[in-house]
Amino acid sequence: MSTPTVYDVAEQSGVSIATVSRVYRNPDSVRASTRERVLAAGRELGYVPSGSARGLASRTTGVLGLYFPDIHDAVAESVPTADDTELMLYADQVIRGMERAARQHGYALLIAAAHAERASEQLAEVAGRVDGLALLAQTGIASEDLEVISRRLPVVMLAGDRDSDHDHDHDHIEVANFDGQLELTRHLIADHRLRRLAFIGGPSDSPDGEARFRGFQAAHLEAGLPLPRQPDARGDLTQDAGRRAVEGLLDLPGQRPQGLVLANDQMAVGALHALASHGISVPGDMAVTGFDGIPLSRVVRPALTTVRQPMGRLGQEAVELLVARIADRQRVSVARVLPVTLMRRASCGCATQ
Repeated sequence: MSTPTVYDVAEQSGVSIATVSRVYRNPDSVRASTRERVLAAGRELGYVPSGSARGLASRTTGVLGLYFPDIHDAVAESVPTADDTELMLYADQVIRGMERAARQHGYALLIAAAHAERASEQLAEVAGRVDGLALLAQTGIASEDLEVISRRLPVVMLAGDRDSDHDHDHDHIEVANFDGQLELTRHLIADHRLRRLAFIGGPSDSPDGEARFRGFQAAHLEAGLPLPRQPDARGDLTQDAGRRAVEGLLDLPGQRPQGLVLANDQMAVGALHALASHGISVPGDMAVTGFDGIPLSRVVRPALTTVRQPMGRLGQEAVELLVARIADRQRVSVARVLPVTLMRRASCGCATQ
């Protein structure tokens, strides 16, 4: 028996092949009764749309890509027991936002995690299968590879510092990392009267983490406090890294900090676990704060004071920019900074929001 085609579905459902194509690629653009008739015919015939055939006809794939760092790959050797589920908490929110927006525009979403030892090869493979590509910061992509890809197809950079991009031929979206950390640190200093704060940062090559540390520094300068020259500790943004960083700080001689400011929520949750194991009360003995606003930050105890960034919106805006550039490759590149929100909760001594 021959494989059913789009022509077979069109004939059986009494519509044009263009209508059949719209039903499978962008169903919301077709009237519900027509859509159901086409889908019923497709089910009866056993029809499955051919992405490759559609691509040959239109020179497009109908697919957008998201390429993001595989944190587990980076920490697997040093932390072999790391829980995979904790490592996707941030990226998962971005993926969800991008997938919803891609679906609304009639695109599928191809997701690929970056592996450091073959980043260039893997990027080229993904780029060859999509009409537009979003890159999360810290994917280990060489500037020359990014430049080549940007010439071939629309690219949007998510997170990271636009000023560090070697090539501005692509669009860029980031959140207000500096402003958010400045507001949070001001809150600890002015509202809770904390004077000894320790900052636990991410990797030194993380633009987002470094922007947050600059906000931490600015709040100290503003309050007339000694300027921290560098983070008190660093970690790889996982819960285990937060636990280990806090263990190291507690082993140091001298006065303990009154508060711990961590570069992301996952490390902050690890810090809560470490302090609890040492019998240190939060926020009674020490305040703890994070950054990102992942769902986990609301359910840990005490609930985590944090800066909530619009992770889902990052993904949605990426799709909007990619679709716009697919339609007009000559449009001027766009740089957007999305606002963030300070969430005052119990881990710093506030009532939970």
